[in-house]
Amino acid sequence: MTKHLTILTGASRGMGLALAEQLLATDAMLLCISRHTNDALAQAAVACGAELLQWQADLGDAASVAQRLQEWLQSRDPAMLASATLINNAGVISALTPLRASAAKDVARALRVGLEAPMLLSAAFLAATHGWTQLPRKVLNISSGLGRRPMASSSSYCAAKAGMDHFTRCLALEEALLPHGAKVCSLAPGVIDTDMQVQLRSADAAQFPDQTGFAALKEKGQLSSPADAAKRLLAFLNRPDFGVEPVADVRS
Repeated sequence: MTKHLTILTGASRGMGLALAEQLLATDAMLLCISRHTNDALAQAAVACGAELLQWQADLGDAASVAQRLQEWLQSRDPAMLASATLINNAGVISALTPLRASAAKDVARALRVGLEAPMLLSAAFLAATHGWTQLPRKVLNISSGLGRRPMASSSSYCAAKAGMDHFTRCLALEEALLPHGAKVCSLAPGVIDTDMQVQLRSADAAQFPDQTGFAALKEKGQLSSPADAAKRLLAFLNRPDFGVEPVADVRS
């Protein structure tokens, strides 16, 4: 049986975990890269006959992870695969304060995990699979509406997501020059009830002017569950027109 290979970052909790759970299938080979492994996910993989690998890694040091990924991919036999997909989901939002009050290490980490890691992992994935012309290859970058509109006291997160959108546009141009190039898209998933939303609505309103707006989303029931958001993302990933627009919103 050929396998659908998916590499997923940030899979140990939240929407990443929901994505991982929904990707498990008998014809799946799922490689999760997260700071922590998830025992329940491993048990679910055994129960459904999926092939699951979990790499415990810190994407704040993405260069070493990208090298490991490229070497691992180069050791795979593409004849045993039906498709290959990279989903860059991991992200970090630093303390919700004006940039002048931000700790340098927090800003650096947000940019490393949210922008540097997706770029390096995409580069490794595309380099290692460049010759896999007989099967479809996709890169899905999980972006945010905050990469497309500014928000005070969140400059590092907004900048990382804006950078993700734009490097995806560049990748799309590069892959379009190839006869069997990968399809790539930077996709905003909507507002989801995750730990990040808890951080946003629990912030100090004096430091974070948008705090009341995020609190209202929760109060009015306007947040998607991680499972529902994951379902919409995977449906978008499987659309025949995936990658036609390199930057998109799951709600469009």
